[in-house]
Amino acid sequence: MIIAVDGPAASGKGTIAKALAKHYGLPHLDTGLLYRAVGVSVTRAGGDPGDAADALRACEFDPALLDDPALKTEAAGKAASIVSAHPQVREALLQRQRDFAMQDGGAVLDGRDIGTVIAPDASAKLFVTATSQVRAQRRFRELDAMGQGVTYDSVLADILARDERDSGRSAAPLRQAEDADLLDTSDLSIDAAVQRAISLVEARTADR
Repeated sequence: MIIAVDGPAASGKGTIAKALAKHYGLPHLDTGLLYRAVGVSVTRAGGDPGDAADALRACEFDPALLDDPALKTEAAGKAASIVSAHPQVREALLQRQRDFAMQDGGAVLDGRDIGTVIAPDASAKLFVTATSQVRAQRRFRELDAMGQGVTYDSVLADILARDERDSGRSAAPLRQAEDADLLDTSDLSIDAAVQRAISLVEARTADR
């Protein structure tokens, strides 16, 4: 069983994907970490995330980088949104994600193009979203707890900018797959959102 979980930044898709993976005993991949790793690699090498050649070279990052706490910072998220707009970068990381999805037994993947590009034949697809204000508040609390020293207004501005980049890029833009179930977490607790996600997956896979 392959479960695709897509959605914008701070929508709750990562938390829901991890919970689904645990519930069904499946491996989980946060594909956004791959792009964050590329973004961090570019900046550490003194390159420009907006330069396609610099970003493409950074796709050959050390796998150990995926465990680096620096990938959780707002700067890494911003760099990831920029490098992910390059078609060359998306192509370079495409097969790695598909191999993970197609492993024996299945997997849960979350990102922005799982249901539309990476695993279009997934057993179940969720598009997780929330209002930009709710998402900004969640991200602000997360970053503030990490001591990042950000303001709510700056986080909201970044969320809106990332939404525009992710939805407007030519390569694999963020969008809900036609056969994906919408899950709005704006007014849901984590537990309620997870239970709703499980119910949606069960409904989709009941006849398989």
